[in-house]
Amino acid sequence: MTSQSESPVNDPRQTLVTLDLEGVLVPEIWVAVAERTGVEGLLRTTRDEPDYDVLMRYRLDLLVEHGLSMSLISEVIAGLQPLDGAKNFLDALRATTQVIILSDTFEQFARPLMAQLGWPAVFCHRLVVEDNRIIDYRLRQPNQKQRSVEAFHGLNYKVIAAGDSYNDTTMLTEADAGFLFHAPANVIAEFPQFRALDTYEELFEAITAEF
Repeated sequence: MTSQSESPVNDPRQTLVTLDLEGVLVPEIWVAVAERTGVEGLLRTTRDEPDYDVLMRYRLDLLVEHGLSMSLISEVIAGLQPLDGAKNFLDALRATTQVIILSDTFEQFARPLMAQLGWPAVFCHRLVVEDNRIIDYRLRQPNQKQRSVEAFHGLNYKVIAAGDSYNDTTMLTEADAGFLFHAPANVIAEFPQFRALDTYEELFEAITAEF
């Protein structure tokens, strides 16, 4: 974590907030696909598996095994809505400071959800799709959440971050202030250095207290 010698009030830097997407603002997409298809293996998420490549290879194998198409997953995503209160929280936050969503989801998954959230900026990855089948994925860059926060620091931003899963913890560590939100007990237990919050009101207050 960067030095916090400056108090929030006296810090001369502009502020930028980075948020995870799934589990923080919208439902877990792969969980929704699991519930739709009955493929229980897809219930495993970044809340359970710290190694993202291991998780994605597992998911891709399940898609092939069960013949799940891109169009079916797109249909599931079309039926999802932001979590209750997420849009109002995000609107209030964006009226206060700049917000960027850092997600390990994919462009093809994120777009319909971004429309419902008012088109916030999102940095994510890309799927490789052929003949209506997801055959691979391309990372924007490895460890993109932490690397993005490092880049924002290089632009002289103070970064405040929130996420819920293992793949968010490097982002929270790199940020000037990091919070767990809607995180499962295992993640909270392993990362007690991050304050764990459960309501958007709490998260908004915690973030804006850092300005």
